[in-house]
Amino acid sequence: MSAGGLLLIIIAALIIFGPNKLPELGRVVGRTFKEFKDATQGIMEDQPQANKAETTQPPVTIQESAKVEERRLPE
Repeated sequence: MSAGGLLLIIIAALIIFGPNKLPELGRVVGRTFKEFKDATQGIMEDQPQANKAETTQPPVTIQESAKVEERRLPE
């Protein structure tokens, strides 16, 4: 979006809502974006925890890794 397009939007908003309503409208839009951001951030934080619980494996010890190497076929 260019500066001209942004200026056109601002002028249209001034004409439609008037200068007295714009600060209130800006606060409402800001609160809405903040709530949306908080909600999506909460969803994003929950998702990796669910994936970790499904894919968590016990740590492999040195003895277990040696057993795996013994089972390999010779090259």
